[in-house]
Amino acid sequence: MTSHTPPTGHDAFHPDLPDHDRDQDHEHGTAGSTLPLRARLHHIRADALDGDTAQTGGMRRFAAISGSSVGSERIWMGQTHVAPDTASSNHHHGASETAIHVIKGHPEFVFLDDSGGTPEEIRIRTSPGDYIFVPPYVPHREENPSADEEAVVVIARSTQEAIVVNLPELYVLGNEPDGAPDSEPDAD
Repeated sequence: MTSHTPPTGHDAFHPDLPDHDRDQDHEHGTAGSTLPLRARLHHIRADALDGDTAQTGGMRRFAAISGSSVGSERIWMGQTHVAPDTASSNHHHGASETAIHVIKGHPEFVFLDDSGGTPEEIRIRTSPGDYIFVPPYVPHREENPSADEEAVVVIARSTQEAIVVNLPELYVLGNEPDGAPDSEPDAD
């Protein structure tokens, strides 16, 4: 049996391809190209995340993958940072499914459950490496109880933009309070 050692260099598997990272567009995090957005791969560097996206009080969202940045049609992905000893405002994400991966800290995710007959606040405590799934329209908030450590999570949504509907209070899905805001999202 012979072993194969790949060539070395900037791209060991494809040494004949140009080094697109060298000509990186640092503002948008994608290599310069004349190809349409949806006809090429995109590299979004960690220092090129876009903070000009829908926001909720108490947290800061940064877009990486979106319709405007890479031409995505069915997914949005980015990061959320929650400062120490901070709770976000109550909100939901419209028709978007949201998957969350905890990177740093021990954020807590809070929602209401009335399966026992009376609405009760449920708190999910997490650790780095954990995942959370938030179904469409479910009101919730994120909290960071740590006195000195920022919480950072990676978020993926089933829509190409960060849909955020900020709410005055939590409620059980299907039991919206009178005068609750409609489901029109704040999206950027």
